[in-house]
Amino acid sequence: MNQEPTETPRRGVAGTPVAPGREDVEATEFWTVPRRRPPAGSPAREPAWAPLLAAIAGILVCLGFLAAAAAGDLGRDALITLVVFVAAIWMWVFAPVPDTYVALGAAVALVVTGPIDTETFTGTLGDSVIWLLVGSFVIAAAVTATGLPARIAARVLTIARTPRQLIHLLTAVLLVTTFAIPATSGRAALALPVFLALAAVLRHRPQLVLAFAVGIPSVILFSAVGSLLGAGAHLITSEIVATATGEGYHFGQWLILGLPLAVVWSHLAAEVALALFADRTERRTPLTVPATAFAETASADVRGPLSASQRRVLGVLGAVVVLWCTEGLHGVDPAVVAVLGALLATAPKIGATTLPAAAKTVPWTLLLFMAATLCLGIALTTTGASAWLAGLVFDPVRSLGTAAGAVFLVLTVVVSLLAHLMIQSRSARSAVLVPIIVATAPAVGVDAAAAAFLSTAAAGFCHTMTSSAKPMAVFAASDTVPGYRPEHLLRYSAVLAPLSVALLLAFAVWGWPQLGLSPTP
Repeated sequence: MNQEPTETPRRGVAGTPVAPGREDVEATEFWTVPRRRPPAGSPAREPAWAPLLAAIAGILVCLGFLAAAAAGDLGRDALITLVVFVAAIWMWVFAPVPDTYVALGAAVALVVTGPIDTETFTGTLGDSVIWLLVGSFVIAAAVTATGLPARIAARVLTIARTPRQLIHLLTAVLLVTTFAIPATSGRAALALPVFLALAAVLRHRPQLVLAFAVGIPSVILFSAVGSLLGAGAHLITSEIVATATGEGYHFGQWLILGLPLAVVWSHLAAEVALALFADRTERRTPLTVPATAFAETASADVRGPLSASQRRVLGVLGAVVVLWCTEGLHGVDPAVVAVLGALLATAPKIGATTLPAAAKTVPWTLLLFMAATLCLGIALTTTGASAWLAGLVFDPVRSLGTAAGAVFLVLTVVVSLLAHLMIQSRSARSAVLVPIIVATAPAVGVDAAAAAFLSTAAAGFCHTMTSSAKPMAVFAASDTVPGYRPEHLLRYSAVLAPLSVALLLAFAVWGWPQLGLSPTP
């Protein structure tokens, strides 16, 4: 999401000092976000005339909506929703305004003009998915406060004896953090100190440092699909699917479907990064990572047994994940489980932090953004706007007969994968694409829930530019990586994008049907 430049604090994640060379990075209690300040002499994000052309295109689209309304194809509420929808997309892409501001403005406009009522608008902020995230972030703060993630990483990574072993062991550790930290930005903040420690150990091997700088944030982004809490976009998709079909995704169901993809995709990304940026000699040269390299990162001795607070927090986290996965057996809502876990993780003499301290790490702006985009998604679905827009966009696909379903799946993957070039926010991409995809899927013989899951997974690809995702920007902003340039990401994305399309389609057609989610109803 767009961030306004602010004065850089002296302290970094979890109160640790900002690393040398990171003075241009804005630090918060939970994650580190690079400032939006391009380096001297760098080209602008888009030509000066691009917003003008986009504005003209937006006006033409709105005129088309008005013509459709005059012809009787659109109702008043659907027309208003589409106009607000197009305006929000334009501002997300071109306007120098924070994404949350745009989303809230769009939601309020829908309330004032009538497509949604006040109860719907205010109710999204109290939705169970919001409380689920609040509880999860508090638990994550307690886990982080103990130094447990860095300590586990230190124990695992010291086993490695080759670069390939090291990057794949680190990938496995990052996959596990998907269930402890409910945001890719938060996981990037946890991984950054580990990366800096590895970069110090490997400072005489710049090819490996570059491969890790590109591969680690990629793994963070791809592994997010393994959990319903891996990204806010997943929860937005679940709510939109529930509004359209009557049932969203449960935590256990998403785990079964997403974790296999996360494992394969993450290790593929790590292998591609190593192959592209480290030559064969470098990949075959042995290495050793001493445990002492992570002592400062873990803020404790990484070689001794787990502390009492680490064991307690690990037990709370494990119990919460088990309860989420077994919701069908006990019937307790995941949001209630998350809040109970948060209370235990911050309880006196039991937890690892206090509730006020943990509450400061909750990204409230992100939660407001999610609530607002939920309003937009509900309006698109309930007014019939998404169905009309889906018909406009995908009518040529419907005419393909028996091939329509296959073509629709390919288009869903390609469009969702490339959407990050226009809309930076992952949640915003899902809010834009999923209502249209859910409305179109049944008409071409594709299951709506399967198409929405496929689109949301594909939207996790956002590696082409450093501004495409916060994890990519965080690692690109570090001066620890010698010779890191935007061209590296373009090269990496050019190789990984077609592999990702093939992998996603393989899971959609062959993998997920075996796990209970078939593309055909």
